[in-house]
Amino acid sequence: MSKHNDHDHKDKGGEKPGVRTPWLDDSSDAPLVHQYAEKLTAFMDAMADGKIDKKELKDQEARVAELMKKVEPQLDPNLHEEVTHLLCELTAYNIMHTIHGILDAAPKTKFRG
Repeated sequence: MSKHNDHDHKDKGGEKPGVRTPWLDDSSDAPLVHQYAEKLTAFMDAMADGKIDKKELKDQEARVAELMKKVEPQLDPNLHEEVTHLLCELTAYNIMHTIHGILDAAPKTKFRG
């Protein structure tokens, strides 16, 4: 993980003014988003039982929408387009990362009954 990670990632309101959370690992350039997500209380609570119900998914959607509404008006048009592209690429990466993890954890041999 990045050596710049010097504060906790709370669900909201836990950031220190002026502290920038790095997006990439210093040595590998790998995104650090998954490590940060694991520090979100609501995410960990939702994942605790190994399943995500409709209410947990709706609650997460509401947190995302709240942050988007807070951040979007602060972006000039060019930066808005770049951040939109970043969010789309990050979403694709997260889906690919999840599917890869599921497939990688699947048994490598076929059951022969």
